[in-house]
Amino acid sequence: MSEILHAADWFALHGKMPRLYVPADFSVGATLTLPEGPARHVTRVLRMGEGAPLVLFDGSGQEAGVRLAEVGRKLTTVVIDARWQGSGESPLAVHLGQAISKGDRMDYAIQKAVELGVAAITPLYTERGDVRLKGDREEKKLAHWQAVAASACEQSGRAVVPPVYPPKGLDEWLVERDEALRLMLHLATGNAFDRQDRPASVALLIGPEGGLSDADISAAVAGGFTLLTLGPRVLRTETAPVVALTLLQHHFGDL
Repeated sequence: MSEILHAADWFALHGKMPRLYVPADFSVGATLTLPEGPARHVTRVLRMGEGAPLVLFDGSGQEAGVRLAEVGRKLTTVVIDARWQGSGESPLAVHLGQAISKGDRMDYAIQKAVELGVAAITPLYTERGDVRLKGDREEKKLAHWQAVAASACEQSGRAVVPPVYPPKGLDEWLVERDEALRLMLHLATGNAFDRQDRPASVALLIGPEGGLSDADISAAVAGGFTLLTLGPRVLRTETAPVVALTLLQHHFGDL
């Protein structure tokens, strides 16, 4: 097959098939050994056999149409038949600053943000946030969150895995912001969404379960952030980014 191939051509030939995140160099005609996680999923969960087609994506925008070549307990390989530039990325680059929440709430926020086209995520320590991670615990949690983002890309059809940056304090994150539009959700108060121009980039700040403190709000406002309300009801910390990102993608992105 030709190296230059549209995704539609591959799917027309093979129909719907699993997508797997495999950060590797896709060279047409080459044989690629699947990492342990994707290999286990293909062989033990999906129970696919030799010759079965798959789509791989490298997390940086490239996709490849492949066929299973060898399926074994210790080794699973694929042959790369074609590659193409992935699609599914929003024209609007949103950097989400998400206050860290307990349990699977943070997983949910990251998963849905990725599905909605977020460009980057930074977990934040805020004054009222009750989660503090240190050392190995922070490293393990960060790796887990990045895996959640990659899994959401597999499901949603994105070929670029947005980075989940190491957690940092709100003040440090605010200093780094240079996005054209900077919005902060604060309970059910603030300004209604009303923006006529089309920014290319947005910074979106979501507070913890207890809300942002007065000091957090003052720091964000000093950093160019605008208070935004999403209506009269108070949203949970993991629901707020879903609603806000949907609104932003509808007005400025591709929803």
